[in-house]
Amino acid sequence: IQSHAGSILHIPREGGHLFRMYVDLGEVPHDDHGAVRETTVETAIEKANEILHPYSLDVKNTAWYSVYEVAHRLTDKFDDAVEEAQVPRVFIAGDACHTHSAKAGQGMNVSMQDGFNLGWKLGQVLEGRSPASLLDTYSAERQVIAQNLIDFDRDWSARMAAKTEVIEDAAALAEFYVKTAEFPAGFMTEYPPSLVVGGASHQTLASGFTIGKRFKSAPVVRVADGNPVHLGHHARADGRWRVYAFAGAAEPSSLDGWAEWMANTFVPRYTPVGADLDSVFDVKLIVQSSAEDVDVTQVPELFLPRTGPFGLIDYERVCAAGGAGVFEAFFTSRGIDRAGGAVVVVRPDQYVAQVLPFAQTDELSAFFSGNMLPQQPR
Repeated sequence: IQSHAGSILHIPREGGHLFRMYVDLGEVPHDDHGAVRETTVETAIEKANEILHPYSLDVKNTAWYSVYEVAHRLTDKFDDAVEEAQVPRVFIAGDACHTHSAKAGQGMNVSMQDGFNLGWKLGQVLEGRSPASLLDTYSAERQVIAQNLIDFDRDWSARMAAKTEVIEDAAALAEFYVKTAEFPAGFMTEYPPSLVVGGASHQTLASGFTIGKRFKSAPVVRVADGNPVHLGHHARADGRWRVYAFAGAAEPSSLDGWAEWMANTFVPRYTPVGADLDSVFDVKLIVQSSAEDVDVTQVPELFLPRTGPFGLIDYERVCAAGGAGVFEAFFTSRGIDRAGGAVVVVRPDQYVAQVLPFAQTDELSAFFSGNMLPQQPR
């Protein structure tokens, strides 16, 4: 809501009578010394009525009130390492790293992604599954995102606070919000190559799963019970890597050979002694046929791991993306090579780390040799 007296951002809330209202109190003088933070709710309501005139606001009850002073600040670093070879011991995240306006929900979303990014890396290092150098990637990845956040928020805040008379296109604000809606959700984040992000030499095998960006889910049919599920929703925030094997139609033998190598060589190398086969890597198979045409008992053992205290077979690792409708569109919408298929590696924080053909087992080994430590003799 814009007028000559200022601006209001109005957000309806649950219950039918509750709403949130951000009332712009104007520029804060440099010599204010925090006095604006003492603004009373009565003063804020009075200011809201000035903005709304000739309409009026009659507040019956205030469930929550605070004064938020917008300041764009960014930390120099997300950890305490001052030298390149130094292992960081102190980490900060969220509002301790970046402050900005409170209007678009970006603070909560980006802060949670800070924590997720750090959490899985700390877990792997503390459990002895990765070298301490993995921790360097936290600040390296999130510092850039925080700067992008500040840049985005400066633009967003300026558009929100702009006077009505200087807004050339009233639809521009809505268009800007829609175009940048993926930013707070993390889908515009694209991490560069690093210890935990591979190169893009095989990106064309799955062009819809951009390396360094969030894994974008799509519907499939779980073969074991015929239920439609979102592939990404089947993942859990449990610190495991996801490896999706999208089977090609032309070379089934390449999938079989890859699955045998994974089950007998690669996965055991990084799996702690006595742990379940899927405790580090959650490997799933996605085929192009319909669920009715898949005999789940005939797929490679890699996709039928025995898990849990009773060693029961987990049949939920095989999915179908064939048949009619939305499921058949999976391979097309994500640009997956239908003939040769593709291997898509996804980090524990659900960002795509690598896209490879089944034949490139050496590249998969080389990638993980840089960020993980063998748990068993080769």
